Amino acid sequence: MTAGKDPTPPYFNIDPAAAAAKLSEPISTARFAKAAAFATRGREDLAKRGYAPDGKKRLRRFSTWEICKYLIPVAPAHFRRVLKKHPDLPQGTGEGNSKWFTLEDVLRLRQHFAAEGAADREYLPWRPKGLPAKIIAVSNFKGGTSKTTTTAHLAMSAALDGYKVLVIDLDSQGSLTSIMGGDVPDEWSTAFPLLAKDYAQTVQAENTVRAAAGQPPLPFDETLTEALTVSARDIIQPTHWPNIDLLGAQLNLYWAEFQIPVWRMGLRSWSLWDALTNALTDERIVDDYDIIFLDTPPALGYLTINALAAADILLVPLGASFLEFDSTGRFFDMLYSTFASVEDGENAVRRRDGLPEVKFEWDAVRALITRFDAGQQTDLANVIQAYFGDFMTTYRQELTAMVGQAGEQVNGIYEADYREFNRDTYVRGRETFDRTWAEVKELILGTWYRDQQSAEAAQQGAGEEVSNDG
Repeated sequence: MTAGKDPTPPYFNIDPAAAAAKLSEPISTARFAKAAAFATRGREDLAKRGYAPDGKKRLRRFSTWEICKYLIPVAPAHFRRVLKKHPDLPQGTGEGNSKWFTLEDVLRLRQHFAAEGAADREYLPWRPKGLPAKIIAVSNFKGGTSKTTTTAHLAMSAALDGYKVLVIDLDSQGSLTSIMGGDVPDEWSTAFPLLAKDYAQTVQAENTVRAAAGQPPLPFDETLTEALTVSARDIIQPTHWPNIDLLGAQLNLYWAEFQIPVWRMGLRSWSLWDALTNALTDERIVDDYDIIFLDTPPALGYLTINALAAADILLVPLGASFLEFDSTGRFFDMLYSTFASVEDGENAVRRRDGLPEVKFEWDAVRALITRFDAGQQTDLANVIQAYFGDFMTTYRQELTAMVGQAGEQVNGIYEADYREFNRDTYVRGRETFDRTWAEVKELILGTWYRDQQSAEAAQQGAGEEVSNDG
């Protein structure tokens, strides 16, 4: 019996005439519009998975077991006794000991236990009074690093921990906006008008100077006029999480990448990198929230530069692969080149004019390994850890089936009902993001504490100076 010939690879013996017969007519630009329309319908259909029948996202309820294990440090039996003793507190729904509570209920219960519970328990997260929100940018110019997933889960972790959170989507793909159930009809519901408003205000100030000097004013078009009427609070929207708000994104936000350099050419004195910072501080948005998360595009463009300049803490997700390590190294190199060149260019002028110099600083920067497979990637992850050193988080965010399943439903894992999983699977899957949040929270609390100490020292120094003058 003779052995048959091995089959040839599939790329051999392709018939050009048969290949040509499979082709459509040449593609015109109109075909892209048709594909986009199909994709829009499909995106809306897929996005409604995990939504209520009316198309609105709603956050699920949390069981007594979840509350006592993850949210409020109290034993289930004591928790039930407290509810029985205080019938005015949320009592949950369900029969017997299996009660289910909304997150609004949980936040109320946190407040009660903070006032009435044991003094050595942390019922409310620590937050120094009088200091602004911490701003955290999640960024890498390589796509597919779980940047948006990380941003969403950190925001949800912080909300479950009791913080009031704002998420700002600066990626025109709008993935974070979809996860948070946002409704963003056009660019005027994104960060675009805030950037335009900052430029408009700078032009107004410049034109006042020009008018006094008898010079012609800079042009002021309809976009700038309309931007002046927009407040950040007008376009920040609530989400299905009671303590997470959203400034969303959609495709037209990408127009900012073209418009910002045009504005900068029109007025070189405009500090384009400070536009988002100014919007958050001048309108006191930083006083409305505890933590602000910024999700950036996978590119070091003008929107990303604004996010990085506004951030107190920078998180850089990457996978444990050579290409992602290499790309992240180049990302850090571009950060250096970009911000160092801004400092050099601006400070040459500022020194000449006797003005304070520009200096970019971040409280902390951490690279975070995501989608980690310990069985295959440990050696490379160790190498990455060795080269990035103190820029790395300790914990590597493992890839779990639970994360993928939640993503198919356009949900975060915290929005998934644990009853849909084996209990151990849920605990392991949740631990992946709980441990990431623990490291990020440690950075936030540490930098807040350092800020608090600096503020108190400054106040003490000012008091001593007044005393000496007296």
